[in-house]
Amino acid sequence: MIGNLDQKKSNKQLVIFLMGPTASGKTDLAIELRKHLPVELINVDSAQIYRDMDIGTAKPDKETLRTAPHRLIDICDPADSYSAANFAIDAKREIAEIIASDRIPLLVGGSMLYFKVLLEGLSDLPSADKEIRDSLQKRADKEGWASLHAELQQVDPVTAKRLHPNHSQRIQRALEVYKITGTALSELQNKSQGGIKSDYDVRQFALIPNNRELIHQRIEQRFSTMLNRGLEAEVNNLYQRGDLNTNMPSIRSVGYRQLWDYCEGLCNLNQAVEKAIVATRQLAKRQQTWLRGWPDSEQIVVDNVRGYIDTKDLCEIFLKKL
Repeated sequence: MIGNLDQKKSNKQLVIFLMGPTASGKTDLAIELRKHLPVELINVDSAQIYRDMDIGTAKPDKETLRTAPHRLIDICDPADSYSAANFAIDAKREIAEIIASDRIPLLVGGSMLYFKVLLEGLSDLPSADKEIRDSLQKRADKEGWASLHAELQQVDPVTAKRLHPNHSQRIQRALEVYKITGTALSELQNKSQGGIKSDYDVRQFALIPNNRELIHQRIEQRFSTMLNRGLEAEVNNLYQRGDLNTNMPSIRSVGYRQLWDYCEGLCNLNQAVEKAIVATRQLAKRQQTWLRGWPDSEQIVVDNVRGYIDTKDLCEIFLKKL
């Protein structure tokens, strides 16, 4: 057996988390690990769950998915509502099925809230997010609270029904909770869901880039590749459907949100691309902030003075830590 897998920490079944910011090489490492460990992969990316959103989510191509299947990819239409709570339910089912087949679940992705809810459960409401609150307040100043109440009716009709359009603080909090979690406040208040932390031997690994310039370059290069592969057409196809909008989590995904503005004529393509790259950098920064404070994780640095570490070398590092 590889690494410490023959030295059981407990009698519990093993589950592996492979976390990291966007463009850190998570997918490549997960696929390499399949050559050395009896693992089955579970996607933990809140955008890759959507069908017809392939290029902008950096979804593995069909050939890769054929040789290295990822569970929980392409499970929703972009118009569907899907939350961290939904993910926890689905992931628990997949974990149980993989373990029942005498293999090891390897969950890979960068949606940190999904990992957190799966690990710890979803019984507490998220703390305040100043950036989101400020954004909602600016919108309210411009559009009025009645407009935000109308948005709340779309995403959380149960809470909206309880609130008058003048209940500004409660409308703001309900929308804030939804934007943070992807789940309606009313659903969170009625649902207490336990995590898997006490049920399995969960070993958590975080890929950490140290060189900010390198990851910025990698993000820019990756976005350029996405454009060359047809990202503009992919977003335009979604736009032309007519049943999608920017209130939906799918269209709020980084890259799609910015090119949606281009489709609506709110900016030119170069402006949309620049905004998308900046938004992707900000996403990577938020993900790294989560990971640097993540308890019980083994951190693996993915770059050095020469650039990014080769995937095979990262695999060796991972296996020694495991």
